[in-house]
Amino acid sequence: MNRKFVLARSPEGQLRTDHFRLVEDKVPEPARGEVLIRTRHVSVDAANRAWMQGATYREALSDGMVMAAGGIGEVVKSNADGFAPGDFAYGETGWQEYAALPVTGLTRLEPIEEMTNHLSIFGIPGLTAYFGLTQCGQPVQGETVLVSAAAGAVGLFVGQVAKALGCKVVGIAGGPQKCAMLTERFGFDAAIDYKVEEPLRKAIRAAVPGGVDIYFDNVGGDILEAALSNMAQNGRIVCCGALAAYDGVPPAHGPRGIPGLLVTRRLTMRGFIVFDFYERRAEAIERLSTWVKDGSIKVTEDRIDGFERLPEALVGLFEGGNVGKRIVSF
Repeated sequence: MNRKFVLARSPEGQLRTDHFRLVEDKVPEPARGEVLIRTRHVSVDAANRAWMQGATYREALSDGMVMAAGGIGEVVKSNADGFAPGDFAYGETGWQEYAALPVTGLTRLEPIEEMTNHLSIFGIPGLTAYFGLTQCGQPVQGETVLVSAAAGAVGLFVGQVAKALGCKVVGIAGGPQKCAMLTERFGFDAAIDYKVEEPLRKAIRAAVPGGVDIYFDNVGGDILEAALSNMAQNGRIVCCGALAAYDGVPPAHGPRGIPGLLVTRRLTMRGFIVFDFYERRAEAIERLSTWVKDGSIKVTEDRIDGFERLPEALVGLFEGGNVGKRIVSF
């Protein structure tokens, strides 16, 4: 039998574990052009919550649907050319133990010592950090980069890539332990605890008196507003996510003062998704691999064991329970 979690009912407000229901069904048979995947590792992302609110870069999730997610699995049966039993692949497995998937949506994975790295530094978070910073932020050595959700899956890599490129890096995170970790272990030049350092606008100014050249935004809301007021002339804002609006009550207002600041400081504000640059994936992985090998990037993953723990893993993400990329393995 195939165990899977479906969306029991779409949340109105904060996400809870009882918004999901565990069901069992027969293991599917792969159709022509498909392979049967035995899921081993599932990516847990803030975007999973956004998919419940409406269509984004993918269709919205509705009640009764298998919870969507990217995952790594092993091919156990193939009905397509190019894949054989024993191969490993990345695709949209969802929250289920077995998935029959078309090979057109799969990425073959080379066996490496830590296969979960294909979901972190060599997966969506690492590629998002790399392309978002290098292509949208366009950093120059010596510039200052500010990143929100800096202890999260993407933010942790953004800071380290920026340091590898010769930038000064300031991270915004929640709690003294995370802030200390950013500077002591991951090489950030400074860290700001948004939970205690209020007003945040002044805390950023104290950390970056010369102004922020690049702000990598994973949060939106009040943190984006505070960062905007501290941008340097010709600064760039990279819009990656809006964590503040994904779960619970959305912010009372959007960032204020954007039109005036964009004009007077000649700012550039650009949104993106990683798939805008996905055809250049091999280039990014090669460069990220070099930085991992020489110690410029330290990979930290927040791994949870047990298929049945998927709902709590996603709910806990919005409570700030993770450091680095959250992955459920089973």
